[in-house]
Amino acid sequence: MNNAALGLSGSAADGDAGLLSPVSASPLVGALTGDRAVLAAILAVESGWAAVLEKAGLAPSGSAAVVASAAEAGRYDVADIAFRAQGGGNPVIPLLADLRKQVQARDTSSVGAVKAVHTSLTSQDVLDTALMLLARNTVEALLADLKSTTAVLAALAEQHADTLCVGRSLTQHSLPFTFGLRAAQWFHGVAAAGRQLEQVQLPVQFGGAAGTLAAGTVLTSGTASTPFGLADSLAAQLGLAAAPAPWHTNRLAITSLGNALASVLDAYGKLAADVLFLSRPEVAELAEPRAAGRGVSSAMPQKQNPVLAVLVRSAALQAPQLAAQLHLAAANFNDERPDGAWHTEWPALRGLLSLALAAAGHVKELTEGLQVFPVAMRRNLDLAGPLLLAEGVGAAVAPLLEEKDGATGKQQLQAVVDRTLEVPAADQAGTYRRLLREAVPAGQVTDLRLEELLDPASYLGQAAGISRRILAAFPDFALSATDSSNTSAPNDANGANRG
Repeated sequence: MNNAALGLSGSAADGDAGLLSPVSASPLVGALTGDRAVLAAILAVESGWAAVLEKAGLAPSGSAAVVASAAEAGRYDVADIAFRAQGGGNPVIPLLADLRKQVQARDTSSVGAVKAVHTSLTSQDVLDTALMLLARNTVEALLADLKSTTAVLAALAEQHADTLCVGRSLTQHSLPFTFGLRAAQWFHGVAAAGRQLEQVQLPVQFGGAAGTLAAGTVLTSGTASTPFGLADSLAAQLGLAAAPAPWHTNRLAITSLGNALASVLDAYGKLAADVLFLSRPEVAELAEPRAAGRGVSSAMPQKQNPVLAVLVRSAALQAPQLAAQLHLAAANFNDERPDGAWHTEWPALRGLLSLALAAAGHVKELTEGLQVFPVAMRRNLDLAGPLLLAEGVGAAVAPLLEEKDGATGKQQLQAVVDRTLEVPAADQAGTYRRLLREAVPAGQVTDLRLEELLDPASYLGQAAGISRRILAAFPDFALSATDSSNTSAPNDANGANRG
């Protein structure tokens, strides 16, 4: 069936607009990771290489300018190059044919600029380097959004250091908690992943047909240049890391980048999962920022779906398999140039870059406009009543109780809890207080002391200290609450309309 029969024409037939990938369907993601961005990166490598050769006296004077003028991505038909790439197994080969034609057409002064195109390189040199260049541009944009998010999270952590909420473990209420610590833990995950991503090396690739630099050795014979020097010059020209040796079949550069991107998406996924739960109507502790047309339902006009968190979570759930694909490929890079494993890296790596960049933008918007409802947090905290403090009561009181009927102090207090849980939830708060008072002699623990032990604010452990230590560990990812002029302040509400 042809495109016309399917109702496709123009750009819709030529490429992926992201119809089934709404998380990454954005102009920025497309501009930095789309097919044309890949094409532009390949052309930038070829143009950069021409400049390196000319500077080293290994290409005719003036050739770099001619190649640069020809290396404009808009001049090339992406869909046609993609189709013709089937002939050689990668897009560099057909693009080179088109680039050489463009160079020859622009070499009006007979410079001989075509001699500077791809000389002593191989397709893998160009495509590996182009993907590193694509990654560099994408990671720069990603980290900018990520650091905006961590600044907001740091501000939330400080602003809500004393905002009580309930901690949950295995889906159940566990202990008193603070929203400040929850925000600090979000910050911790995102900042740690961001630091890991910052530290990833994105190296140039230059090895020639079999990774021996044989053609480069011939090219530089009798000159002051060396193949290694040319490779280092190309790295500097493109703003990439120099590589000590060709890495055609040693794929740590790829898997390290994939791991870091997946870690960013892991951290975003954790944050999104929490927001999804905490914004449920029956919980109502948080709400996403509202925007026209966002969160709507096709059938239910009252719905306000937390779609930013949904999209972020969808990205996080896709990342592990993409990262695994990179490792699977790396483990199968046979011989000196692989037979298929290399090709499987391209969509996986680009998928991770696209998802991480897209998620970073969504999380930035989500956190900057996050609505926080402390009243609802306290309401949910109070649902468990004083039973929530049973651990703290046990730690303080059990050692004071004498053994009774063969039961230790700890066992006596456990019996109080067990008996309390036998009554309806609505009666548990009063029952626990009464049974506890009966079990603990007033001479050992006064009513005042007992009430202190049953105050959630008295059993927060080192919540505030943990938050401070987290923020202090990543100063380059946090802004203090007193220096947040460049940080959008999150929304804080009194929660009255949230239950």
